[in-house]
Parts: sequence; structure tokens; C-alpha cells
Amino acid sequence: MGFCPQCRSEGSLVESVVSAGPAAPSQVLSDIVVGDGPRRPTGIAEIDRVLGGGLVSGSVVLVGGEPGVGKSTLLLQMAARVAENGPVLLASAEESMSQVALRAERLGVGAPHLRLVTDGRVEAILNACAEEPPWLLIVDSIQTVTVADADGSAGGVVQVRESASRFIEYAKRTGTVVALVGHVTKDGSIAGPKTLEHMVDVVMYLEGESDAGLRLLRSLKNRFGSINQVGVFTMGDDGMAEVPDPSGVLIEAHRSGASGTVLFPMVEGRRSMLCEVQALVVDTVYPQPRRSVKGLDGARVHQLLAVLQRHAHVPTAKSDVHVNVVGGVRLRDPAVDLAVALAITSSVLDRPLPLAAAWGEVGLTGEIRAASHSQRRHDEAARFDPGLIVRPGKDGIRTIQEALLMSGLSLGRNVARLHRDRR
Repeated sequence: MGFCPQCRSEGSLVESVVSAGPAAPSQVLSDIVVGDGPRRPTGIAEIDRVLGGGLVSGSVVLVGGEPGVGKSTLLLQMAARVAENGPVLLASAEESMSQVALRAERLGVGAPHLRLVTDGRVEAILNACAEEPPWLLIVDSIQTVTVADADGSAGGVVQVRESASRFIEYAKRTGTVVALVGHVTKDGSIAGPKTLEHMVDVVMYLEGESDAGLRLLRSLKNRFGSINQVGVFTMGDDGMAEVPDPSGVLIEAHRSGASGTVLFPMVEGRRSMLCEVQALVVDTVYPQPRRSVKGLDGARVHQLLAVLQRHAHVPTAKSDVHVNVVGGVRLRDPAVDLAVALAITSSVLDRPLPLAAAWGEVGLTGEIRAASHSQRRHDEAARFDPGLIVRPGKDGIRTIQEALLMSGLSLGRNVARLHRDRR
């Protein structure tokens, strides 16, 4: 142009050539020595199971979950265990030192190498790390810390991205493990830019109902191991407790002689657990029957009611239907269809089912399709009760009518008796 477009002075623009610098060194892929990398156990077996054996040096772990599910509690317990063998820094931008100390006293945790800083500035947190380099840095939470030279307020897209970048750079440069606590949005996804989940090495999600003690820790992303793992905890007054045998906890109060209840062996990753599916069908006095579903997809239950009405002649159109998964577990497995259908039919006829467990996907035409990990489900069900097990592909079970017949529900005679009693 020859002049400055603002002040109009001539000769004020000077060309500046930026050197790209030396090229990055390259290496033949087959000559690179591959190792597992130094892992350090957290001291909590269920967390190590999800991580694939422990924390990897220089990794960044993002832990998300609903408010009050126990993220801070679980990480404080993990920090205390790790601090028994090395320095750990807990940076809390949401609570004061006295509040964190009060929780630690309630949980009965503490270690001489566990330090605490309550500051929302990323620069202050990294300066605290420089005083005594920790092996583990926990930031609670990434949505409440800020970077001085970035625009926006805490929790904004720019601040979250820049803050995460500073912690990731620090982790890769020093080999420190950084654990970031992430808030979630209304739809259950981790708040902030989606690129945050791409930037970190491990993404774990802690889920569970606020009124139930069971908590499931899932791995949604893991660059150093498999994501097909789940850790199970119970929330109590003294914090998170590991559950080595989840099936025993979930079906502890199961009543085998009650109608409307069926056991379902769910598979979470590589782990099989028994849970209890309950159904209650009662006559309604309202013109529009209620459909109450907890722990399952409501639309899926409505679809099963239509299939039972059409292909098995199970009358539910004029009744309230309540379906619940005991223990606050949320099931997304389509193999739970058969267990729900049997529980609803058992409640309609008020007749208990002599079942150990049932699983299978129910189609719109009344057919029952096979589910994955069938043998693993069978072994878990047989471990508690070697009795009757209903599953597709066995004993000629192909349709919902055959499954109900095998379960001891003679639909034609029982439905006729049910209508007669109602009249």
C-alpha cells in the first residue's frame, strides 16, 4: 500500500519475514521403542480398573458428572491415597480451605504430602506447583478457573479452552498427572467447548441417582487403555466405598416370590452385573393412564406395551404402568426388553415368575433377538441362581409368546380369568 491506512503516513509499513525455524526431527516409526510408560496405582482398585492399571505420567484426566454425584469426594479420596507415596496438590476454586478440610475430616482422609490451594487463577496454581512439583495435580473445577490474558469470564468457551491448554502444556512438560473436574450441562454433556474432550487423554464420567447410593464410573475415552470398563462405588457418610461384587448389592433385597419382578444381567464394558427390573400395573380411574418409567428409556417401554398388547394380548391400555430399575441404575441395553416385558406381564396377571434372569431384544413384530455377551450374562445369572433362565436362541424361544409360555404364564386362560375378575 505504501502508507498506513490509519494515520496516512507514508513509508510506515515495513515488511517483516518470520522464519519458520528448524524442522522438527523425524524418526522411523519401526525404530521407536514402545513401552507401557510409567503407571502409578491410585490406591483405589475401581479407579485403576477404569484407567487400565493406574495413572500414566504426563496424562490429563477429565472427570465429569452431575452436581452432587460425588466427583470432589472421589478425587479427594484418590488424592489422599496417592499422597501417601508422593506430593499431591489439590487446587479448589469453588471451596475455601476450611470447607475442603471439613470434608477431609468427615471422610477420614489426610496425608502429609497432600497440599491445598484455593485460587481461581491458573497462574497462581502453576506457581504453587513450582514451589513443590507434585506428581498429581487436581483442579476442581476447570469451569471456575481463569487465565489473565484471555477474554471472557470463568466458564466461558475461551477461558475453558485456554485454561485447559495451560494445564495440558504443564503436564506434558513436567510429567505431572493433571486431573480436571468438569461440570455438565442440562443434557448431561461436559460443559465448555467440545474440543476440551479431544484435548485431554482420558475422559471419565461418574453417574448415579442423587437419592441412591450406587455410583458408576465409566471411561468414555482412554488413550492408554480400553474404554470397556466400569467402576462401581456406593456413596455413604464416610465417602465412596468400592463395590467388588455389584450384583450382590443390586439384588440384595430381591424377593423371588413377588410378582412383577425379574432379574436382568446387564453388561457394562467387560463386567456383568445383575440388576432387578420391577413393574407394577394397576387399574386407573383417570381417562388417561399413567406411564411412569425410571432407569429406562420411556419411549422403549411404551413400545413394549404396544407389542404386548398386539402380539401377546396383555391388557395394559386402561391401566397405570410403573417400571423401575432398582438401585438407581440406568439401562441403555436393548437386551433389557424381555425382562421388562416379563415383569409387566407378571404384574398384570399377579403371578410371580420362577426366573433366575431374562434378557433379549423384543422387536415390533413380537420376535426376540439375541443379545451380545450372552454367555457372560448366563454365567453371572447362574452364579446366583441356576434356575430357569429365559434367553433367545435357547429352548426354541423366538417370540414373545414362547417366552411367556416358558415363564409359566398361560396367557389365554389367565387373561380370561383376569377379565372375569374385573367384571
